[in-house]
Amino acid sequence: MIIYKRLAIATQLAALLVWAGLAALAQRGGAIRIGYCGPLKDIDAVKAAGFDYMEVRTSEVAALSDADYEKLVLRLTELALPVPAAYFFLPAEIKVTGPNVDKDRQREYLRRALDRTSRLGVRLIVFGSSGARQVPEGFGKKEAFEQLVDFGKRAGIEARSRNITIAIEPQRREESNIINNVSEALAWVEAVNDPNIQLMIDYYHFSVEKEDPAIILKVREHLRHLHMANPDKRVMPLNWDEYNYAPFFAALRGIGYDRLIGVEASSNDLKAEGPRSMALLRRAMGD
Repeated sequence: MIIYKRLAIATQLAALLVWAGLAALAQRGGAIRIGYCGPLKDIDAVKAAGFDYMEVRTSEVAALSDADYEKLVLRLTELALPVPAAYFFLPAEIKVTGPNVDKDRQREYLRRALDRTSRLGVRLIVFGSSGARQVPEGFGKKEAFEQLVDFGKRAGIEARSRNITIAIEPQRREESNIINNVSEALAWVEAVNDPNIQLMIDYYHFSVEKEDPAIILKVREHLRHLHMANPDKRVMPLNWDEYNYAPFFAALRGIGYDRLIGVEASSNDLKAEGPRSMALLRRAMGD
């Protein structure tokens, strides 16, 4: 009986969290919502900095004990801090390429992670997870890509049942040896062919790989999310003249991008730098 009561309370808190998060996002004028990507220990700092939302780490949420998960739900509800997006999708040990793929383990993790994040109000999860998708030496890239497509098809079904979209992230070659640019990510999305498997762009990786902002027009129908950082040392974007941001944001304005932007960058003083970064990004988007 006690267990059932605790589950009921947790469910009610989660529902309240989703409602409060949606209400908080709706209160701010303008189209662009800017959040901060960080570990759970940063929750209070993210709130204090005034971000519109927080992007939590999926694998961290999935690893919590039941008791700590309930505490997380309660804390987010108390702060009225929306959590519409998440990143760090898969831990490195949940392999999706190579000879050691375990589909049963994948399925178990997917259901736990998606159940928990969906109750927090997450509606989009970034799929970077370089450790999980890293292709082992000597393993064929063609076969690895086929494994990614197979995983995407199965993940899409699980995500759709929880009203979540999974957004594929191209990552720089130093972090991942597969899916390094937007065109390759688009090929993955198109091969999966599931409405809940879409695309995101992380400006840090985009810049390191020297991608052409013109690609944004090509993928506009699949682009669901952005991550931002100053590519120079991957720190908070604070000043327009610190980097050549203009072509990227011109392309985004050109397609009328009006979705979330998660700042995934290091900061020594989030409370001071957060408002400056948000102001810069809103000006860049013409908001």
